[in-house]
Amino acid sequence: MKPKILAVILGGGQGTRLYPLTETRSKPAVPIAGKYRLVDIPISNCLNSGINRILVLTQFNSASLNSHIKNAYHFDIFSKGFVEILAADQDFDNKSWYQGTADAVRKSQKHLSKFDYDYLLILSGDQLYQMNFNELIDFHIKGEHEISIATIPVDKQDATGFGIMKSDNNFRVTSFIEKPNADVLPEWKSEVSDENKVLGKEYLASMGIYVFNRNTLNQIFDEESGNDFGKEVIPKSIHKYKTGSYQYSGYWTDIGTIRSFFEANMDLTRDIPQFNMYGHNKIFTNSRMLPPNKITATRIDHVIFGGGCIVSAERIESSIIGVRSRIDSGSVLKNTYMMGADYFSDNKDLEDFIRYKKPLLGIGENCHIENAILDKNCRIGKNVSIKGSEALSDGDYPTHTVSDGIVIVKKYALIPDGTVIGQ
Repeated sequence: MKPKILAVILGGGQGTRLYPLTETRSKPAVPIAGKYRLVDIPISNCLNSGINRILVLTQFNSASLNSHIKNAYHFDIFSKGFVEILAADQDFDNKSWYQGTADAVRKSQKHLSKFDYDYLLILSGDQLYQMNFNELIDFHIKGEHEISIATIPVDKQDATGFGIMKSDNNFRVTSFIEKPNADVLPEWKSEVSDENKVLGKEYLASMGIYVFNRNTLNQIFDEESGNDFGKEVIPKSIHKYKTGSYQYSGYWTDIGTIRSFFEANMDLTRDIPQFNMYGHNKIFTNSRMLPPNKITATRIDHVIFGGGCIVSAERIESSIIGVRSRIDSGSVLKNTYMMGADYFSDNKDLEDFIRYKKPLLGIGENCHIENAILDKNCRIGKNVSIKGSEALSDGDYPTHTVSDGIVIVKKYALIPDGTVIGQ
C-alpha cells in the first residue's frame, strides 16, 4: 500500500540575513533564477516525487508568498492534491506567534490532524536542491525509523555552521551537536562514501528535512516543549526514538545569506551548474504568459533570461536577467542578478520620463553594473555606475544596501542619472 504523506513547508522567520531582499517579502518568496521563487523548489521536489498534498506555514511578510502560491498552484477538480497556505493565527489556547520551526508545526497540529496521513514530511522553504523524496520515505519505512533526518556530508570548514549528526553503520543517529567548534570535530566523523572521504566530507550536516511518523510527532509534542527542531527537539528525541540519517549525495545549499544567495544564482549561469534546471525534473512556478525576449546588438556570454525582456545593452556577462527586464544601449552588466519587474512600463511612465526625466523601469543608457543584485521594479537612470567589491564596507542606505561586497539595489528604488555606487 502506498504510504500516505503530508508535506509541510516552513515559510521562514524574518530572514534578517537576506535583508533587504526580505524587507517586503518572506524568504521563500524571494525570486531566484530569473523566473522562480525559492518556495518553488521544495514544492517542485514534492510534485516530482508524487507528493501532492502540501501545506505552507507562513507568518512574516507573507503577502507576496500567499499571492504567488495562489496564482501558481492549481489542481483540477478530480485531484485530491493541493498546495495551501496555513497562516499563523492566534486563538484562545495560543496567544503568541510561531517561536521556531517546531513551534510552528506544534501550533498547526489542530489543522494537520484533519488530514489522513501516516508520515509528515517537513521541509524548509529557502533551500536549493533536487531530491526524490520517495527514496527518503522508503529509507524511513524500510529502516523502521520513527524519525528520519536528511543529512549531507560536509567538510570541517562547513561543519562548524551546521547541526552535525553522528551515525552508526546501520544509519542510526547516535548523537547530535549544534554548530560544533573546530577543536571537537575529529570526534564527530561518520561513515561516508569513499568519494566524500577523499574530499574530506566526513561530517553529516542536517539539511533541515525531516520525516516523522504521525504518532511519534504527537508523542514528542506531548513530551517536549522545545521551539526549534534542530536546536531542541531533535537532540532530545534521538535517544528516545529510532532516528535514521538519510545521506543525500546531490547538490544542496541553504540560502541563508546574501552571499550564499548571490553565489547560488551566479552558479546557474555556468556551463555546467551544480543545480540542474534543464533535467527531467520540472521546476513549477506561476505561468505568466510573457512575450519572448527581444535582444538587439548585445554581446551575451553566460546569461539567463527570464522572459519578456527588452535588451539593447552593449554587453552582458555571467548574469541573470529576470522577467520583464529592460536594459538600454551602451550598458554593461557583469556578475549581476537583475530580478526584473512585476509589470511593463505604461504610457504614464513614458510621460514621466519625457516630462520629468524620471527613469523608466529597468536600466538606462551607458550604465555599468557589476557584482550586484537589483531587486524588482528598480528604475536606474543613465550613466549610472554600480560596482560591488570586497573593498566596500557593509551598510544600509535609502536606495541600496552593501553586504559582503555585494550591492543590493532595493525594490522600487530610483537611482538618478550619473549616480556612482562602489569603486
